[in-house]
Amino acid sequence: MSDQPGRVTATLMAAGKYHDIDYARLELLRLFAEHEHLRVRVVSDFEDADAIADSDFLVSYACDVRPSEPAQHAIRAWIEGGGRWLALHGTNAALDIGKPTGVESPRCFPVWADTLGSQFVAHPPIAPFPVVVADPDHWLVSGIEGFETDDELYLCEYHDRDRLVPLLETQYNGDATGFAESDWSATDPRHLVQYLRPLGEGAVLYNNLGHCRGHYDMIPLTDYYPQIERCSWEIPQYQELLRRGIRWAMRLEPRS
Repeated sequence: MSDQPGRVTATLMAAGKYHDIDYARLELLRLFAEHEHLRVRVVSDFEDADAIADSDFLVSYACDVRPSEPAQHAIRAWIEGGGRWLALHGTNAALDIGKPTGVESPRCFPVWADTLGSQFVAHPPIAPFPVVVADPDHWLVSGIEGFETDDELYLCEYHDRDRLVPLLETQYNGDATGFAESDWSATDPRHLVQYLRPLGEGAVLYNNLGHCRGHYDMIPLTDYYPQIERCSWEIPQYQELLRRGIRWAMRLEPRS
């Protein structure tokens, strides 16, 4: 009998606004290629939920991608039945830009936000901030020391927070300049950076780091964005977190 691992299939959903999706997609495919028995299907939305459910796991990198209600319910049901979803960065974000009060985050997909365990609301201007390991005994983060990253610090509205399993966190009280909901001075200062969201027989692993943007990713707001932003993608700890997240999704975590 062959001792080679069997074929594993994944769906990568990489799409959205205001980010260098091509860069993120390529980086994730490079990490997937470290597993020669993994085959990946790349899509630009969540609407073919049947095909997602036929995959062994789902990975998403998105911003302002708003799935239809049927897709939201179908993907939730798949997770409850045992599916695993590695969700990255803006998967939980819906943005309305150009409003007089600033960027709004409409609560337009409550099923989606509840499935993910959170919805993005705002972030302060990109600046270095510390990331702390919240559960050093969990294999997804064990041995990874706290680190500083120059990224978007996500300020979120949490769903079922008592059931979320914190893995990485940071603290912040202050302003989220440019967003309609900008005053975070009196809120709980503890903000989750990576967590597990158990759901039925399955789970979501959410890591909200990983902002990236190139010169042409803010069209039509501006024709040319002056700087290249790679943020956490250039930090070794983030790369290791992604590798472990993929292993988790493939059910390759260490056995106790």
